[in-house]
Amino acid sequence: MDLDKIKKAIIDMDDGAVKTLVETALKEKISAQEILQNSLIAGMKEVGRLFSEQVYFVPEVLLASEAFYIGFNIISPLIKPQQGKSKAKVVMCVIEGDIHDIGKNIVKVMIEAAGYEVIDLGRNVAVKRIVDAVEKEKPDVLAMSSLMTTTMMSMTEVIKELDKMGLRKNLKIIVGGAPLNQEFCDQIGADGYGCDAQEAVQLIEELIK
Repeated sequence: MDLDKIKKAIIDMDDGAVKTLVETALKEKISAQEILQNSLIAGMKEVGRLFSEQVYFVPEVLLASEAFYIGFNIISPLIKPQQGKSKAKVVMCVIEGDIHDIGKNIVKVMIEAAGYEVIDLGRNVAVKRIVDAVEKEKPDVLAMSSLMTTTMMSMTEVIKELDKMGLRKNLKIIVGGAPLNQEFCDQIGADGYGCDAQEAVQLIEELIK
């Protein structure tokens, strides 16, 4: 089966087609990982490009997101984490004021598939709740994302609070999201920036060696 058909169905915002095509791909023994990478993520990347070029607007992105989740929810239970004890614990969230969580959810499933324990705080998460979660869970990594320039600066407040409470010693902080870059990461004192899910996994691997 041609995985570009699933990609196109997402771009076309056709959730019914996504469901049928993903189920067909699984029946044809195409791996969930391959479907995720080469059709679902690829489709949403193209939607993101169309949005950035103002070909698509918020309604189209939301409809495409719904189509993405139809496929994502079918395959996510099939993406098996590596066997044995988890390599490290990761707390992740979308920062306060931001409800865009597709990127975060993709990163989550990729991190879990790589063998890490993930504590997902969800989206629109307040600074205090993030700090409290770090204090309670004692993770190896905190992963924060934002898709909005108006909310990304809240990451600075999180890092300041963690520093003030002495919670940075054994904690690595990574950030991601469309408006972010390495310069912003360095500016706020985070330990790393990942531009996509694959890079986020590689970054965690490097930081916790």
